[in-house]
Amino acid sequence: MESKRNTSSFRDPSGYVFIEDNKVKRVINPIYFEQYKSLTDSGFYKTLFDKKYLIPHQEVSKSDSKISIEASKIPFITYPYEWSFLQYKHAALLTLKIQKLCLENNFILKDASAFNITFHEGKPIFIDTLSFDFYKENNPWLAYKQFIMHFLGPLVLTKYFGQDHLKILSQNLEGISLQKLSQLLPFKSYFSPTIFTNVHLLAKYDKKYESDKKTVNNNLSKVSQVKLLDGLYDFIANLSVNEKTEWDHYYNQINYNDVAYQFKKEVVKDWFLSIKGESLIDIGGNDGTFSRELKNVAKLIIVADVDPNAVEQNYKQVLKIKEKMILPIVANVLNPSANYGFNNGERFSFIDRVEDLHLDGCLALAVIHHITLSGNIPFSLSAQFFSKMAPNLLIEFPNRSDSWVQFLLDSKREFKNHFDFYNEENFEKEYSVYFEILNKQKIASSERILYSLKRR
Repeated sequence: MESKRNTSSFRDPSGYVFIEDNKVKRVINPIYFEQYKSLTDSGFYKTLFDKKYLIPHQEVSKSDSKISIEASKIPFITYPYEWSFLQYKHAALLTLKIQKLCLENNFILKDASAFNITFHEGKPIFIDTLSFDFYKENNPWLAYKQFIMHFLGPLVLTKYFGQDHLKILSQNLEGISLQKLSQLLPFKSYFSPTIFTNVHLLAKYDKKYESDKKTVNNNLSKVSQVKLLDGLYDFIANLSVNEKTEWDHYYNQINYNDVAYQFKKEVVKDWFLSIKGESLIDIGGNDGTFSRELKNVAKLIIVADVDPNAVEQNYKQVLKIKEKMILPIVANVLNPSANYGFNNGERFSFIDRVEDLHLDGCLALAVIHHITLSGNIPFSLSAQFFSKMAPNLLIEFPNRSDSWVQFLLDSKREFKNHFDFYNEENFEKEYSVYFEILNKQKIASSERILYSLKRR
C-alpha cells in the first residue's frame, strides 16, 4: 500500500507521521538524530514505554537522511474537546509526570500540547515521540506557557463556569491566550496562589515582554522547576467541578421496569453475538451500562454520550475495573466534532474517524426520540448518520405512547402536530432506505421496540 502522510503532522521540523500498509510510522529528520539517539541509547524511551506514558515504537529503517520508526497503533484518537473533566485532568497530570521524569533524566518536554495525548486501553497516553529535547542547565521549561494555555486554562474555566469550557480547544487549537484567560476568570481566582502565579501574573509579564519586544532573563534551576511542577500537579489533582447535567444518573430515571431492563441486556448480547462482532460504537451510551454487557466478547467499545458527567462515570468504572476495551468519549450527535485546523486537516471529524475504523456494530438505545423530537432531525437524516457508524445497527424505538415521547411531544406545544410523522411506520420506511430490517422485538413491559438492522 502506498504511504500516506498524515495531514495533521507538518508543524514539527523534527519529523512527521505517515500511514503505510495500515501501520503508523514516523520519519525522523537529521535535525533530531542526536536527540533520538540519546533518548534511545540512554533507555529513556524504554522507561516511558514501561510506565505506559508514551506509545511504544520500534525502529524499522535508518539512513543518513532519515530514520523510520513504527508506533503501536491506537485504533481511535480522541481530542481534548471529547474528554470528561476527569479525563482532562488525567491528561494534564500525565504531562506533568512526563516533564518531571524528563528533568530527572536531563531531558525536557519541548511541547505541552493537549493534542499530544489521547486515551488508549483505559488511560491517557502521550503520542508525540519527538516532543523531547535536551535539558540545559538553569533554562526554564519552554513549554510551560503552552501547558497553561492547553491544560490549566480550560480546567480552571471549567471549575468556575462549567464543562462547556472543556471544548475550548475545538475553536482555539493553539490554546486559550493568557490575556483572555486572565480576563475571563472571576476576581476570586486572584486569591488562589496557583492561579494568581500561573495565570494572572504570567499573563501580565507575557503581555509586557511581548509589547516591549524584550526577552526576560528566566534562569530557573532544576530544583525550582520540580517545585513548580509539583505545585501544579497538586493543584490540578484536587480540582473538581460541581455541575448537574441532564442525563447524569440516567438509569435512575428510566421508565421501564427490571424485566424490560434485563430483556434489553439479553437482546444486546444476542445481537452482538449474531453479527460475530469484535468492535462497536454505542451512541448515547450514557455510562456504558448496556455496552458493558459485551466487554467479554468485544475488543473495542466506544461509548459516546453528550453528557460529560455520564462519560465521567463510565471512565471511573473503566479505571476501577481496568476495562481496557472501553473508550468513553463526549460526543454530541446533533453537533459532532468537525474537521479543524489548516485545510480542515489537522484534527479529524468524529464521523470520519468512526468510518475509518470499520466497526462491526452500532448501538443506539433510548436515543432516537431525543434526536428526532429534541433535535428536530428527520428519520431520513438520522438513518443516514447511523449508516456511517457501522454495517450493523441495534436501535431502540420508543413509540408515541411511551411516557418520554409524550413528554417531548408536549414540550413542542403549538408545534406538536408537526411531529405526527413520529411513528413506527415512518421510522421503518425511512430507515429501510439505508438498512434492511432483520428483526423487530417489542421490549416486554414497555412501549419500546428493538430493531436489528443491516446496512444495504
